[in-house]
Amino acid sequence: MPGAKHNSRPILTVMFILALAAAAWGQGMTKGILSPPANLRPPGLKNVGIEQHLDEPIPRGLEFRDEAGRAVKLGDYFGDKPVILSLVYYRCPMLCSEVLSGLESSLRVLKFDVGEDFEVLTVSFDPHDTPEIATAKKAEYIRRYKRAGAAEGWHFLTGSQESIDALTRAAGFQYGYDPKSGQFAHTTAIMILTPGGKIAQYYFGVDYAPKDLRLGLVEASQGKIGNVVDELLLYCYHYDPATGKYGAIISRILQLSAAATILILGGLLLILFRRGPANPGLDGAPRAT
Repeated sequence: MPGAKHNSRPILTVMFILALAAAAWGQGMTKGILSPPANLRPPGLKNVGIEQHLDEPIPRGLEFRDEAGRAVKLGDYFGDKPVILSLVYYRCPMLCSEVLSGLESSLRVLKFDVGEDFEVLTVSFDPHDTPEIATAKKAEYIRRYKRAGAAEGWHFLTGSQESIDALTRAAGFQYGYDPKSGQFAHTTAIMILTPGGKIAQYYFGVDYAPKDLRLGLVEASQGKIGNVVDELLLYCYHYDPATGKYGAIISRILQLSAAATILILGGLLLILFRRGPANPGLDGAPRAT
């Protein structure tokens, strides 16, 4: 019908625009950008997103204050352990608490211990947050985590706008402030850093798979933590920056499966060879040759 054809044009136009937006977003994901281009973002979110800076260093000399009010530098937390970095603001009404709760829930599942096997840096990007607020926030999550030594390994920092800008810029963490609501618009992600302070991986959202976190920490530590099983899993799985997750490498799994099959068959043949030929007859008498 002519009328139906005419009415379908706006729908097709909208679908075409959405397809273009999705294509542009997909290109950004392959380049490590977790957000559509600025011209496709809603008003108020044009400067919000995450641009992955994999294998780039976090500046060691940036100055902050820890939850006790002591002046510290980010480099103080780099050394011989991998680091999980989370960027939040402590007076956030909802989303940042979800990030920290999701992180703590995943850490509680891991057999690795905060402070013993890795460090956690939670840094506020609100310059108005104070060490006192950081202290209260830290106490809440250390109480939930319930492991000895965690207080020495999970650090809650505050800092000046200058230090915050330098850190978020290095991490590719883009956010914006809404003066009307007095709140920040931001995305959610945590980062795993190598012991030397380079960004190794990003994990997006507020729910972080413990398996991925474990493999990420093992890989970032360059084998300093973990066991043989972890090394085997890292051989079979690889980190995908576009999804922020580990995916199976089918070819390597097939190689290991083939090797395991050969070993099993070889073991069976060796057992049969050592037993020798079975030559007694049915009645127990020797068979004629």
